Amino acid sequence: MSNGRYAMTVVSQVIRKMAPETSCHQFCLAATRAIHAVYTPSWYLFPLLSRRGQGWSDPPLLHLSSHPEERLCASAVIYSNRRREIWLVGDCQCLVGGELCENPKPYEQRLAEMRAAKVQELLAAGKTPNEILADDQARAAIITEMLREMQQQNKTYAVIDGFPIPETRVSVIVLDFRPWEIVLASDGYPFLCPTLAESEARLDEQRRNDPLNIGDFKATKGFTPGNNSFDDRTYIRFSV
Repeated sequence: MSNGRYAMTVVSQVIRKMAPETSCHQFCLAATRAIHAVYTPSWYLFPLLSRRGQGWSDPPLLHLSSHPEERLCASAVIYSNRRREIWLVGDCQCLVGGELCENPKPYEQRLAEMRAAKVQELLAAGKTPNEILADDQARAAIITEMLREMQQQNKTYAVIDGFPIPETRVSVIVLDFRPWEIVLASDGYPFLCPTLAESEARLDEQRRNDPLNIGDFKATKGFTPGNNSFDDRTYIRFSV
């Protein structure tokens, strides 16, 4: 199981147990504590092997404090019916009455532009789109910069990773008591639409027309051959 998927299962359990009156602040604390607990199992008190062996030379929390790329990490977009609030913790998105609200990582677009430029270089050198998708050297070229930017995780942008969440980086949308139609989604949908069918159709259109993700929509990765998406995706629509 990937770090992201494991983090999702932990955060899901937190959400299932939340009281209806839970605030965004309380959720951030509870989700952080739940991930933090994964880093401090019972063997934490025993001497750990060298990093060159099978463990860390430092205690897990000390190691992870300087290596955010190794942390469990998830994002969440939550609607609180009791508070009539939408919380965007991390890079997720929503439609509120048809208006798009996003909370992207601050470095994502810049790195997507860097990758797109590298892809263009590879195409000019004779690489085919299929060859690039099978071995994305353009993505490999931005990984070092991506890891550098991840040092700002839970500093300049918010995620759920077991370390304190800067709540000023969490978007909270407060709804009045008019009827609203709401869509909550992950960032795997490059074009979020009022229905799932429309969103899936736009995603498929992107895959067919620009599988490298270097055109009007740019991403830090393309569509892996055989996949119908370039990222994980979640979509829910409801009215309140």
